[in-house]
Amino acid sequence: MKNIFVIGIAGGTGSGKTTVVNQIINELTDEVCVISQDSYYCKTDDLSYEERTKINFDHPRAIDFNLLVEHLTALKNGEIIEQPVYSFVSHNRTKDSIKTHPRKVIIVEGILIFNSKNLRDLCDIKVFVHADADERLIRRVRRDIKERGRDVDEILGRYQDTLKPMHQQFIEPTKNYADIIIPGGGHNKVAIDIVRTVINDRL
Repeated sequence: MKNIFVIGIAGGTGSGKTTVVNQIINELTDEVCVISQDSYYCKTDDLSYEERTKINFDHPRAIDFNLLVEHLTALKNGEIIEQPVYSFVSHNRTKDSIKTHPRKVIIVEGILIFNSKNLRDLCDIKVFVHADADERLIRRVRRDIKERGRDVDEILGRYQDTLKPMHQQFIEPTKNYADIIIPGGGHNKVAIDIVRTVINDRL
């Protein structure tokens, strides 16, 4: 498949990345596939559940960048991949996978994707979604309670101990790699329209 266009979308947890991704998908429908960094957390088969709960999931070491780069390269070459499925309940990959077909537009999204030079080099355009820290925390609390069965104390503890310092150390600095920064998260229609225009021009 020729002329595949790869968009990297990064930003802190709760910044609105998913909203931006969904708005692009709604515009392009069948011409886009998504690879989520969350699917590529390293296997933890050798760890007990207690040990898994202590993993720092906001550190680049938690991501299997080699497999992510391998899969993205395969998609760019027109090959079908088996995207892993990760469970945030068990803190490990499941036995399942998602058959992912190459499309004209491939979106790679995740908080840490710009930490890998090999991954950055595969992106034709790099987008960073920026939102204020308090807004991101509120979204994170709501999501983790609703989707991941966490309680407020656990979420706030993880935020203070790992999420906030990791954001400052590993995520916020990668804004410098972005071609486009979307301030105000997924509600910035003007910025999202600019991204869509760039994509349409390339297509």
